[in-house]
Amino acid sequence: MTSSSSPSQDTQSFAQNHPDGLRADALMEEDVAWSHEVDGERDGDQFDRSERAALRRVAGLSTELEDVTEVEYRQLRLERVVLVGVWTSGTATDSENSLAELAALAETAGALVLDGVIQRRDKPDAATYIGSGKANELRDIVLETGADTVICDGELSPGQLIHLEDVVKVKVIDRTALILDIFAQHAKSREGKAQVALAQMQYMLPRLRGWGQSLSRQMGGGKGGGLATRGPGETKIETDRRRIREKMAKMRREIADMKVGREIKRQERRRNKVPSVAIAGYTNAGKSSLLNRLTGAGVLVQNELFATLDPTVRRAETPGGRIYTLADTVGFVRHLPHHLVEAFRSTMEEVGDSDLILHVVDGSHPAPEEQLAAVREVVRDVGATKVPEIVVINKADAADPLVLQRLMRNEKRSIAVSARTGQGIAELLALIDVELPHPSVEIEVLVPYTLGRLVARAHSEGEVISEEHTPEGTLLKLRVHEELAAELQAYVPMPAV
Repeated sequence: MTSSSSPSQDTQSFAQNHPDGLRADALMEEDVAWSHEVDGERDGDQFDRSERAALRRVAGLSTELEDVTEVEYRQLRLERVVLVGVWTSGTATDSENSLAELAALAETAGALVLDGVIQRRDKPDAATYIGSGKANELRDIVLETGADTVICDGELSPGQLIHLEDVVKVKVIDRTALILDIFAQHAKSREGKAQVALAQMQYMLPRLRGWGQSLSRQMGGGKGGGLATRGPGETKIETDRRRIREKMAKMRREIADMKVGREIKRQERRRNKVPSVAIAGYTNAGKSSLLNRLTGAGVLVQNELFATLDPTVRRAETPGGRIYTLADTVGFVRHLPHHLVEAFRSTMEEVGDSDLILHVVDGSHPAPEEQLAAVREVVRDVGATKVPEIVVINKADAADPLVLQRLMRNEKRSIAVSARTGQGIAELLALIDVELPHPSVEIEVLVPYTLGRLVARAHSEGEVISEEHTPEGTLLKLRVHEELAAELQAYVPMPAV
């Protein structure tokens, strides 16, 4: 960055000491001179033109150990990757945070991050994503580090992938392919595996490639066979595409059949008037830890992106004794591939059909507001914008107090908790009790002792305001839904004459 104690004097002396033909150069100097009035309001550091156009190294991304012996190194061969991003908008910090998240994704997939660079552009290059000149510089970095893969922080078109691979001479993948690979590693249930497989095929279909004999045509149709052909037939790549489409259609039918079982369970909960709460949030924000803390579910907890994919539904109880279900959903991430949103739509319907959303955000993250925005974008895609939301700021024990204050000031319905230590959990349970929908009918009944099942239903499906045991039976004052109120109507005590 170029700075000067008196930029106006420097510019004047430059113009006086040079002929008129160099006035343009003097004007150029004004662009890089710093002034408090003009530059004091800008966000972040300002760079010279050459620095703005250059590939910028992002420090602190490498995960390679320098003291690994040769024998140990060959025991476990990880993919060695270089990350590359295009900074089109926002600040330099925003772009570096995005690349740091890409590095965490790469580590989760089992890769070894060697280096990371960012290119400043108005928009990604249509041919090579970062431009032909910078692609050559990237090839030099790949050779220097010994990388075997380049990961781009964005979704690349098939043409961009091919052209960039031609230049850097190693495998190139994009952010979408990386996330799909992580999902494929972590999917455990039959439905989760099917949803990931569908998303992978949707991504793969337009990116199929062929060369040599793979582009040759199959023999066309004809009644007699042999020389009796009517046309050139399909190429090998067309045959592959057709088979993938057939597999995708089959996979969609299987996912639709699996959806029926979850829908039956959901209808049973609706029939019994059991409220449902969905836990949604950014990946690694602590959703599974919160579920374990609230219900003792025993779900896998790991400091890793997308550690749990399969949704978990558990029974829970409010401090007032009301029963409700708590569902842990798949984690979200910025620029979540639309293939995954579509494939996991049936799973994400748990969010849309819930009565309350616990939106978990990592309070210790450098940019928690970006996490909130990314999750709300996906929630909007699945049509759950009308469901009430409580913002649960997790990891309060490790968060900056000023960040917590800022978040709680901006999010009116929010609470700070720590799933690890238990801080704020009691307050969260009380808030859930208040925010869950309440029965609409208030009634007072005298239930005979022989009908204890009705008393049990009153406790599980309604809100008991008061309970008294009399010689004639159990006297209850409670709020219930209309169906149960109709059943209890026969036990309303007659007014005293």
